[in-house]
Amino acid sequence: MSTTVTISVRSLVVTAATTLAVLAAYVIGSAQAGTSTALAAQASTSGDRPSIVMTGTGEATGVPDQLRFSLSVHANASDVSTALHAASKTTRQVISAVRSQHVAPRDIKTTGLSINAVYRYSDNSPPVITGYAVTQSLSVLVRTLPDAGATMTAAVDAGGNAVRLHDVRLQIGDEDALLRQARADAINEAHAKAAQYAEAAGRGLGEVTSVREVQASPSYPAVYRASALDAAVPSVPIRAGTAELHVTVSVVWSFA
Repeated sequence: MSTTVTISVRSLVVTAATTLAVLAAYVIGSAQAGTSTALAAQASTSGDRPSIVMTGTGEATGVPDQLRFSLSVHANASDVSTALHAASKTTRQVISAVRSQHVAPRDIKTTGLSINAVYRYSDNSPPVITGYAVTQSLSVLVRTLPDAGATMTAAVDAGGNAVRLHDVRLQIGDEDALLRQARADAINEAHAKAAQYAEAAGRGLGEVTSVREVQASPSYPAVYRASALDAAVPSVPIRAGTAELHVTVSVVWSFA
């Protein structure tokens, strides 16, 4: 038994038009809903409490009163044991000399030990080990700046040509005290600027809602910045100069 289904062209047109109308209504409704959501979000944002953000910078100047330097002791020998023994012996002599300049044991630190083979190279032949090089490294902090020159000289005299000095740097012992002063000045500067802007806007300055330290950087004058100082220098004069510390803060106030 066969069944025949007849579909009117007019019905198809009406159905298509109805479908398009439904889709259009859905799209318009979605767009309106999105617009309402965006407007609601903007209204929520605009309802936030007004505030003023200002930065301030404080500076403090001090005189470096300490000196830190690094030194390395080098030894070469045909075998590892001999080279290590020679480097250790010289290092002990250097430490003893530094200690004699009133440097505390806690201010002398071992920072490295390396043992490397020494090769002889020739054309068309594999390299041949001819000996070993040992390097022991120390970091020394001299807490009394007038003693720094004599301390470095004593280290050099004790180690002779086996000693090299590196990274001689001045520093401030109580840096926190200077930073506290710089931070207070930074807050005061930010407050003065914020009060001026608030007055110009016809508003009162309210309470602080947040404080953020943007930057805190010391700036020290360099005595020596060379990669290595010749161990044959008989004496080392030290001139401290001044050091500046900068602190920048960002502060947020509400309007009264």
